[in-house]
Amino acid sequence: MTGERASASKGGTGGIDLKDFRIFSDLKDKDLEKLREGVRRIQYGPGEIIFQEGAPAFGFYLIFEGMVKLVKRSMRAKSQILKIIGPGEILGETTLFDKGSHNAYAKTLGPVLVGFIERGDFFYFLERHPKTVFRLYEKLSAELKAFQNKLAERSYSSSKERLARLILHLGKSGVELSRAELAEMAGVSSKTAIRTLSELESRGIIAIESRKIRIIREDYLQKIMEPFSVDLNANLII
Repeated sequence: MTGERASASKGGTGGIDLKDFRIFSDLKDKDLEKLREGVRRIQYGPGEIIFQEGAPAFGFYLIFEGMVKLVKRSMRAKSQILKIIGPGEILGETTLFDKGSHNAYAKTLGPVLVGFIERGDFFYFLERHPKTVFRLYEKLSAELKAFQNKLAERSYSSSKERLARLILHLGKSGVELSRAELAEMAGVSSKTAIRTLSELESRGIIAIESRKIRIIREDYLQKIMEPFSVDLNANLII
């Protein structure tokens, strides 16, 4: 596994448990215990790479603590944050069925505890627990719809509308991003992000304290944003 640090023992405790992951919500305690035996927990520090873009994928990750950003880099070294995920979410699941390489890299935004499950072990488990397969497909479908909405958002929403939606979501999750990261996620230039944030701050809509954006007038942001039709977990920001 690319970027893997020293691993904790299998099982163990984290901020949440396997039963808190939606894809495992149908499992009984004995099944959760069996799955837990195959989960290897790994601790990462702030700003560390969990896996690199182009690296072969051997399984997927469960986020127990902390937040991770998934980033796609272009040939011209431009970056696009695809999503930010936190506790209860999964990472690297898009390579589960094609056995390919990661098409983006994952980087921690702070201290993070993940659980890694090898592909073969997980497929063996899925064969015996088909409800988990449907839960996984349900999750992948919701994310696909969210990414479709975001793609459409690029066509008909202004930079201010896109940034408003992200600011609201980030405010609810407590995630702190730099102006450059916010621009990458909204798909706007850094200059546009800085100008828009300065305008919103000068009008008393938000307050910026270091990397933290404090929302003062949520009603204004709600009014100008284009909401997604897909209701996502608070720890999943797309």
